[in-house]
Amino acid sequence: MSTRSAGLDEALAGLSAGARRWTARHAPYLDSPAARAELPVVPRVKALLQLAMLRRSWERCAPADPLLPGVTGVVERAWRDPDFPRLLTLEGRHARQFELMYGALDPAGAATGAPRAVLDRLAAGSYLTPGRKPPFLHLEARFYADLAGVPHRFAPYEELYAASPLPRAATLPVADLDGCQVAHTLCYLGDFGLRGLPLPEDERERALRVVERLTDHCVGLGDWDVTAKLLLAQYCLGADPLRTPSGAAGLRMLHAAQAPDGAVPGRCAAERAPADATPVEYFRKSYKVTLVVALMTLVVTGGRTGEPALTAATAVRENL
Repeated sequence: MSTRSAGLDEALAGLSAGARRWTARHAPYLDSPAARAELPVVPRVKALLQLAMLRRSWERCAPADPLLPGVTGVVERAWRDPDFPRLLTLEGRHARQFELMYGALDPAGAATGAPRAVLDRLAAGSYLTPGRKPPFLHLEARFYADLAGVPHRFAPYEELYAASPLPRAATLPVADLDGCQVAHTLCYLGDFGLRGLPLPEDERERALRVVERLTDHCVGLGDWDVTAKLLLAQYCLGADPLRTPSGAAGLRMLHAAQAPDGAVPGRCAAERAPADATPVEYFRKSYKVTLVVALMTLVVTGGRTGEPALTAATAVRENL
């Protein structure tokens, strides 16, 4: 029997239902003429990639959710848009990252068509080799390359973790740590909670202590976005965030922050969308963090499937 309090279970369920409801209601806007007129192109493209990432976990954790087909439809229409591949490249420094995500998150599996062509071009170039990218970018690129099933030359996950700040973070002041990067490191290693981490138990325990300290810190700051990511990181490490003191505090904070329409209206308490925000301003304030909350609550509620989430890919070891 779970030792979670009934209040926390109810808070998790309400937070998840509201975030999914808001996301499903507003997702079609991203691929609408109104959004093309009202939103900058690159943030809109990034938002669609983020929606595709959420859709993938949503399908794994709650495939029977009646809200899921509408979200899937938005992603499928965007991926079929013949102009979408061009839009991915408009901001040069993120172009190849966006292209790799586009290929990896294709709801049809990227077997043919534009996503396959993009992946083939990336595989033939230098982006899927370590080069001079920082270790965190190696880890991110490896995650999406594995997800897409394309060959790469990145080091194994264990080596990429060892090169990250996390193994040495226990002695650092919490304010010196990048909570977002810590959370993403663990999410890439654990496929956002859909598989176990390739780390020994003692290292997972050390990392969990770091993540719990960071969670407490972010709760104290009223940082809704990073707190939600750290709750998912706790889950990736094998903890139930509803049973850790920091996780319970984070969940209560997020539940209290959620607006009646289901949105979490801002990255943090200090940046909460004002009452007189226009619909577009409210959407832009709410979108990313509400998706993060939806993802975290879906995974924590649904649990791991026990199946490998990543497609096997050819990985040739190369020194970092």
